[in-house]
Amino acid sequence: MANIMTTYLVPIAIAAVAVVLLLGLVNMMRGGSPNRSQKLMRLRVLLQFVAIIVIMAAIWIARG
Repeated sequence: MANIMTTYLVPIAIAAVAVVLLLGLVNMMRGGSPNRSQKLMRLRVLLQFVAIIVIMAAIWIARG
């Protein structure tokens, strides 16, 4: 189970955070809707929380 988490879930969680961050930055640089930027940044914070939980779970499972 730990191998699946470290091989698939952790990179997917990190990539999701990076994609949303880049989308938010591109939107701001192009002068897009401030509401869309705000929603993307809120989504980024949520995805960061999920990524931290996934990483901590992978560490916890690997130790056990």
